[in-house]
This record gives sequence, structure tokens and C-alpha cells, in this order.
Amino acid sequence: MKTVLFRALIFSAVATAMSASNPLAAAFEEGKPTLNIRTRYEDVSQTGLNDATALTLRARVGYTTGQVSGWQAHFDLEHITALDSDQYNQAGLNPGGAGRAVIADPEHTEINQVFLRYTHNQTTVTAGRQRFVLDNVRFIGDVGWRQNQQTFDAIVVQDQNAENLKLTYAYLHQINRIFGDDHPAGQWDSDSHLFNVHHDGLSLGALTGYAYLLDFDNAAANSCATYGLSFDGKKSINDDVALTYRAEYAAQSNYGSSPLSYSTHYLSLSVGFDSDPWSVAFNHEILGSDRGVGFKTPLATLHAFNGWADQFLNTPAQGLKDTYLTVVGNVIFGAKLIVSYHDFETDQDSLDAGNELDILLEKTFNQHYTVGVKYADYQADDEFPSLVDTEKFWVYGQVKF
Repeated sequence: MKTVLFRALIFSAVATAMSASNPLAAAFEEGKPTLNIRTRYEDVSQTGLNDATALTLRARVGYTTGQVSGWQAHFDLEHITALDSDQYNQAGLNPGGAGRAVIADPEHTEINQVFLRYTHNQTTVTAGRQRFVLDNVRFIGDVGWRQNQQTFDAIVVQDQNAENLKLTYAYLHQINRIFGDDHPAGQWDSDSHLFNVHHDGLSLGALTGYAYLLDFDNAAANSCATYGLSFDGKKSINDDVALTYRAEYAAQSNYGSSPLSYSTHYLSLSVGFDSDPWSVAFNHEILGSDRGVGFKTPLATLHAFNGWADQFLNTPAQGLKDTYLTVVGNVIFGAKLIVSYHDFETDQDSLDAGNELDILLEKTFNQHYTVGVKYADYQADDEFPSLVDTEKFWVYGQVKF
């Protein structure tokens, strides 16, 4: 019944748009095609598994119409192919990859996005399958690093009529995850509500409050309620140097169909200095635990946090503390360099959970072309034996219009 109602609502919106704006030809004439092609070589060495290599090509082709009477539509198709699909484990989808390390870029073809958007003054309503991110993607993200983007079958309402204030509400009907439709965990049935209030009119920075009420029928253990507050800003020290800072706290407990019973917290602190073209930041992040359940961020862009080797996509039962230093700057020919070093330990019992070095060198040309190399080296520790040494290396290129 929920699925029928959701589809009926979207169909009704489309029908209303068509009847209200007969000049559909004008919408298409004023629209533009979109193209995003990315090829990537990924090499993974992980203790206890055979090495994995993946040379994949992702093509995303779409079209965005012009806006007519406030209405606009978008569609894009995504296709992922691999030169040799059996040289890596596609998250269990390919029998030939058994025994190799996982590289979560399965071969796949899908409708990546198809949505209708209506805008009136500073209020926007978007209904359909869509990319959707909030804040720094720690809780709601598109997993943009992987070849198959995470999208949401959702209705999203955003309002910016009040000065310096952005209000967001989203109802998530289905989560289209990076593993694709053929994977048992490729889609999550959802009855989730997101609330986010962002105010950037303060002299010292921006304040954000949120409530994320996630309920997944077929991934019940990931259902959770998270209530949080973040503050971030930047303050000039002199003409050349600025102080940067960020603090975030969230409380989480089981919610909806979750079979668990727990209550834990999240804390993130960051302080740094920005002196163009270089910046440095010291960061400390705590994902707590309770009753053997670690703090959950099931819809995050997880690759952006806790190291690029992806060893902590699921928070350990004992929780996690990640203390890390990140340096960002421009080097030869204006290429961006990122170097980050992480020291991990569990929140409970303070077990040494290893360390990791991450390095990225990336250059964008003419806004449309990007090339880069990336490296991650995670070194495990005997105090936390459930994880093993993991080394990853990437070379990639992208064309985007």
C-alpha cells in the first residue's frame, strides 16, 4: 500500500505539471544534456585474501529540462562495465571473484535519477529518484566515490524564504544503494523522515540542527533515530591566516522496526588553519557504542570518513575513536594534494585499532576534466584482530558536462 501511494503521488505531480504547462516543447528546447564518464583502476591488497584489481568504466548520461511555470524534470541513465569482472569480488555478485578482496563497483545498468521538481519563490519540492546530500555527508550522502551512486526514491522539500535559514524535510521511500538491484542488500525499503535546519547568519559560523528518523523494513538493524547539532565556521587571524573550527554532537537510539535496544552518541571536533593555498586541520571523532551496538550512519558517504581503506564502514561493537591530521594544498601545476594520517582506537576499552595513511593528488582542467591518483594504507594492530592490513591504490580520469 505504501508503494502504491508513493507512486500515485509522483504520477499525480507529473500529470499536474503537464496539464499546467502545455508548452513542454519549450521545456525541452531550453534544457540541456548531462554527461559524466569516469574510468578507474583500483588495486587492493588485503591480508588473507587474493589481490584484487578492477578497471571499470562508469557512464552516466541524462537530460535536464528547462523550467516552465516552476516545473522542471531530470533523467539520467547509469552504466558500469569492467574490463575483467573476475579479477575482483563484486560484493559477492560474481562467482569468479570468490577469494579476492571486495571492490564495491559491480557491473550494472540502471536508471540513476528520474525526478520532477517544482519551485515557487524560495521553496522547492523534488519528487522521484534523486541524488540527495545533507551537510558534510556524514549522515546523508550519495557515496560519490563508488561508481554506482547512492540515490533515494524520495520527496524532498527545501525552503529558504527566511533570511540565512534553510529548512529541509525529506521522506525516503526506498534507498538505492551502491551494490545495485541484483544484490540482496542493493535496495532498502524505507519509511524514513529527515528534518534539517541550517542557519548561517551568525558572525562566528553556521549552526545546524537535525533529526534523522530511519526505518528500513528489510534492513531493520540499521533503523535508528539520530538527533544532532553542529556548528562550523572560519575566523581571520590576519590577512594571510584564518582559524577554522567545527563541532558536532548527536544522540542515537533504536527506532521503528529495529530489533535492537541501545542508546549512544557521536562527537566530532575539528580545529585548523587556512592560509591559501594550504590548510591543516586536527580532527577527533567518536562513534560511541552501547550494549554491543556501535553508532550507525547507514546512509552516509562512508568512504569520506575513518580512512579511505574503508575498514570502518560499520562501526565496531566497541565504538570507534578516530584522531587524524589532514593537510590540503596545491602543488605542481595547481594539482590538489591531500595527506591524512589516522590513529584508531575503540571507544570502549581503548583498544588499539590500527592506523592509516591516505594520500590524494588530483587535477581538474577547464572545469570538465579531472585526473587523479589516490593511495590508502591501513595497518592493523594485534589488540583489535578483527581487521587486517589493507592497501589500496587508484588511478582515475573523469569527463563531466
